[in-house]
Amino acid sequence: MLFTAIIFASALGLPIAPEAERRAPDVAYAELAAGNAVAALRKLEEPSVDRSDPAVLINLGSAYARQGATDKALAALRAAVTSSERYDLELADGSWMDSREVARIALAKLQRGAAQAAR
Repeated sequence: MLFTAIIFASALGLPIAPEAERRAPDVAYAELAAGNAVAALRKLEEPSVDRSDPAVLINLGSAYARQGATDKALAALRAAVTSSERYDLELADGSWMDSREVARIALAKLQRGAAQAAR
């Protein structure tokens, strides 16, 4: 399963007021954690969502992969790997990792899975 990333404003290493934390972008973590890729895509494909945000791209890749849209998943994860924006993400297991590293791991897993399915 791909890593599902959630971000908090404090991950940027800045002093954050509580109201700023409430404005942290919704990256459809709850929907993905519940196994609802359709609802996650609905949320992540909204026009107002910043598709240059690595957490959005990683979760978009995860949602596309769960729907079997491998090409879209690969594109989203590659965009996260090469994004000029990077920061630490809190993973679903509570650990923290650099967004590019999360995207690289997810991309490698997806590519391995796609290669095995093609055999």
